[in-house]
Amino acid sequence: MRARLVVLQILVISLLAVLAVRLWQVQVMRGPEFVEAATETRTRAVVVPAVRGQILDSAGRPLVRNRTALVVSVDRTRLVRLNDRGEAVLRRLSAVLKEPVAHLRQRLRSCGPGVTRPCWPGSPYQPIPIHDDVSTRQALQILERQEEFPGVTAEIQAVREYPWGSSAAQVLGYLQPITQQELDRRKGLGKGAFSGVDVMGRDGLESVYDEALRGTPGLRRVAVDRLGKAIGVEQQVAPVPGDTLITSIDAKVQHIVERALADAMKSAPRADGAAGVVLDPRNGRVLALASAPSYNPAIWTGGISEKEYTALLSGSKGKPLVSRAIKGEFAPGSTFKISSVAAMLRDGYPLNGKYDCPGSFMVGNRPFNNFRGIGLGVLTLHTALVKSCDTIFYRAAYEQWQRDGGIKPKPTAKEPMAAMARAFGFGTRTGIDLPGESSGRIPGRAWKEELWTATKDTSCKRAKTGYPEVEKESPSRAAFLKRLAYENCLEGNQWRAGDAANFSIGQGDVLVTPLQLASAYAALVTDGQVRSPRVGWALMRPDGKLVRRIEPPVRGKLPLSRKERVYIKNALSEVPSDGTAAGAFGGWPMDQVRIGGKTGTAEVYGKEDTAWFASFAPTNNPKFVVVVMISQGGMGGSSAAPAVRKIYEGIFGLGAQPAAPAQPGAAPVPARAALPDRRPATRLPLIKPDGTVGE
Repeated sequence: MRARLVVLQILVISLLAVLAVRLWQVQVMRGPEFVEAATETRTRAVVVPAVRGQILDSAGRPLVRNRTALVVSVDRTRLVRLNDRGEAVLRRLSAVLKEPVAHLRQRLRSCGPGVTRPCWPGSPYQPIPIHDDVSTRQALQILERQEEFPGVTAEIQAVREYPWGSSAAQVLGYLQPITQQELDRRKGLGKGAFSGVDVMGRDGLESVYDEALRGTPGLRRVAVDRLGKAIGVEQQVAPVPGDTLITSIDAKVQHIVERALADAMKSAPRADGAAGVVLDPRNGRVLALASAPSYNPAIWTGGISEKEYTALLSGSKGKPLVSRAIKGEFAPGSTFKISSVAAMLRDGYPLNGKYDCPGSFMVGNRPFNNFRGIGLGVLTLHTALVKSCDTIFYRAAYEQWQRDGGIKPKPTAKEPMAAMARAFGFGTRTGIDLPGESSGRIPGRAWKEELWTATKDTSCKRAKTGYPEVEKESPSRAAFLKRLAYENCLEGNQWRAGDAANFSIGQGDVLVTPLQLASAYAALVTDGQVRSPRVGWALMRPDGKLVRRIEPPVRGKLPLSRKERVYIKNALSEVPSDGTAAGAFGGWPMDQVRIGGKTGTAEVYGKEDTAWFASFAPTNNPKFVVVVMISQGGMGGSSAAPAVRKIYEGIFGLGAQPAAPAQPGAAPVPARAALPDRRPATRLPLIKPDGTVGE
C-alpha cells in the first residue's frame, strides 16, 4: 500500500505541474493572442449596402426612385444551427408579422429545380428578407427581444418604387438578389463589387447600368454581447451612393404611347400584342419605347409568387415580361418598301421613271396580286409609295432575281434588295443599351442554304411519314404539309422567284423589330446615318455632378444620295394626306404639323394581319419618328395609323380631350402638348447639390 500511495502522489504532483505549466503558457506566453481572439468573437462585420441610384426621365421626373422601409431579414444559416432548426423562432416571428409559418418557410427556401415561388434566389449565406415593409412596432418587438429572435434583424433599407406604374416596365427592368455564384466571381468591396446584401439588375436599364446604379457598399464593425445584440460601433466606412441615370425617355410621351397602344388593342378584337417606338431621328435618342401587354415592375419587390411569375411568361397573358419593341420579330409589310425602292435606285432603275402597276404580275408561273387585285396604271416611284403598289416591286424583284441567275445563281449574284436591307440595319441588332434585343431576319440565298442544311433530315423524314397528328384535325392541311416537306427535302436550298417577290414587299421570311424599323426611317429622313439608339442620356452623381454623357454611336451610312433620300421622304410625306393613311389622318392640321409615313399590312398564316405604321414629323425637319405595330391588328391604315395619330396629338397638343366628369355636357378642352416646345429635350435636367431637380 505504501508503494502505491507514493506512485499516486507522484502522479498527482506531475499533473499539477503540467497544469501549472499550461496555465503559464496560456496566461503569460500566449495571453495577448487569446485576448485578441476573444475580442474578435465579440465583434461583427456588417456590410452596409449603398443606396441605389435613381432613374430619371429627360425632364428630371423619376421613373424609378427609392423609398425607405423597415425590412425584416433572417439569417437562415444561424437559424438551422438551433436545436429545433429555428421552428420556435419562426412561430414567434409569425405571430409578430401576422403571416403563416408555412409562408415564412417558403421565403427561406433556395430557388431551384422543382421549387416554386416564393423562394430565395440569392446566396444562401446572406440574410434573407422575408417582409419588406413592417411597422415600427413590429420592428421594435424583434429588436428589443433579440434573445427570442436569434438570426432575425429589422433594418431600414431602400426599396425600389415606380411612380408611373407599368409605364416603360420592360425598359426599366427589375432587381433580384445576387446569387452565390456571382458573389464568388466578384469579391471585395471596391467599385462595382457586390456587398452580399445587394440586389442586381436583371433586365432593362437596371441590368445594363447596374454597376453605376449600385454604387459602392460600406462596412460597419460593431461590438456585440453574448446574445449577438449590438452594443457599439468600432469601425465604420460609409457607402458611396450609386449614380443617377438620366434617360432620354419623356415620361409624358411614354404614357401617351402606352395609352394609344391600349386603345388600339381594344379596337382590334383579336389583337394579342403591340409595340410603339418614338425616336429623335437627329441623334438616335429614344423618347418612348412601349410594349403591350405590360406589367408593374413593383411586383418583384419583396418577392414574387409562382402565380405572378408564371403570368409574366405566359403566352395566354401575352408574355408581358417580353418587350415586343426590341425582341418581337414580325413581317414588316409595305413599311419595308423604303428599302426596296432604295435597292431599285442602286440597281439602276431611274428615279423619275414610269412603271406599270397592273392588278397582277406573273412571277414565273404564279400570279402575284396587287392589293385586292386592283391595277393603278402607270406610276412613278413616288406614287407607287403613296398608293402602295405591290406589283411594281414584284416585277423589280423578279428581274433582279433573273439577273442573278435565277434557280442557278451566278457566282457574282448581287441580291440588291437583301444588300440594301442590311444597309438600313435590318437583320442585325441595333445595339440599343437594353439587353436581349433580337436581330430580325433578312433572308437570301446563303440563308436558304443554311436553313436547308439544318432542316433537310427532318423534311425528308416528314416527306415519308407525313403529319398524322395534324391529319386528325385537318386532312387537307396535313397533305399540304407533307407535300411541302417533300419539296423542301429535294430542293429546299433554292432561292425561288416567289421568295424574291415576297421579300420586296416585306413578306415571306423577312422579319424586323419595331425598333429596327424606327431606326431605318430615322436614317432615311435625316442625314442618312444609321445610328445605334440609346435610352441612357447621362450618368450623374446624386449631387448633380456629371459623370459621363452617353452618346448614340453611328453604325452605318445609307448608300443613297441626298437627292434620293429626299425623293423617298417627299413621297412618304403624302401618305397621310393622299395615300393609304388618309382615312386615319382626316382633319389633321397638316398646315401646322405635316406628317409623313408608310402603312404596312403583313399577312400571317392562321392569324389576323400584323398592322404597321411608320412615320415622321414635321416632314420639313423631322424631330420625331414614331412606329406602331399591332399584332393581329388587321389593316395598318385602320389600326396602327390611328394609334400614331393619337401619339402625335399628345406630343403636339393638337387633339382635344373630354371635359372633366364633374362637368357633364361640357365641351372638350384643348389638349396640352406633352412637350411644350414641340421638340425633344436638348439639355440635361438640373440636379441641385441637395439631390433635388431644379428648373
